[in-house]
Amino acid sequence: MLLYQSNFPTLTLFRRGKVRDVYDLGDKLLMVASDRISAFDVIMAEPVPDKGELLTAISLFWFERTRDLVRNHLITADVEKYPEECQAYRDILRGRSMLVEKTQPLPIECVVRGYIAGSAWKEYQQSETICGIKIPSGLQESSRLQEPIFTPATKAEEGHDENISFEQAANIIGAEQAMTVRILSINLYKTAALYALQRGILLADTKFEFGIDSHGQIILIDEALTPDSSRFWLKEEWQPGKAQMNFDKQVLRDYLETLDWNKQYPPPTLPQEVLNNTAAKYKEALMRLVG
Repeated sequence: MLLYQSNFPTLTLFRRGKVRDVYDLGDKLLMVASDRISAFDVIMAEPVPDKGELLTAISLFWFERTRDLVRNHLITADVEKYPEECQAYRDILRGRSMLVEKTQPLPIECVVRGYIAGSAWKEYQQSETICGIKIPSGLQESSRLQEPIFTPATKAEEGHDENISFEQAANIIGAEQAMTVRILSINLYKTAALYALQRGILLADTKFEFGIDSHGQIILIDEALTPDSSRFWLKEEWQPGKAQMNFDKQVLRDYLETLDWNKQYPPPTLPQEVLNNTAAKYKEALMRLVG
């Protein structure tokens, strides 16, 4: 069942993001992963088959695997255990939703990079820094860093997130919380990267989000280590000095780059082949990571 946008009239819509629809259930939230996909910060008009289920399955896997490192917001993904007001929609919710704790989200993205790519590569070429962190000379695109680095970013409701320094992050959320999420993020990255490596995948970088729970504790929220929030590369094809084979929406981006499109709304119409090939990348990531 494809789901471009959920519509549950008896539930209170809390927010609709690029991919997820979130409903307010009082002291809990219902997160619904749609099949929407965005590229260059524009939501495409067509859904990607099975994307919502694939993202949910990957997040659930990582939430379980990392719960000893940090508590997360997941209550259950079993629709039979959802509140009564959700039961009318259980056929739609099954496999693509999570019942989670309501938290106060921290207003920064917690990015960890183990390899140099994307905006980090662009900055490094100009100044040999990444988010203000001095990086050794002589590295190439996709080179492995000596140690993973924490490179926070602002959260943008529209447009691109903006990379910021650790000091700027500390000014936003406080020095103690900044130190805590830096340690948690790097530990999560190292644990996930080691596991992924054993499955033939390099975790180039990833983004975490944290929130404050009802007891004042920092917990992991949103999604975890999916192709939407991470760069996964095929280990056997990794070679510094060029862009890598990704398990994400690079297929879509590559197609869009061939068009005469200004990367503004409205998006172009996507061929079914591009949508299917994008879905195949997400499925391969799930199979390689989860089995």
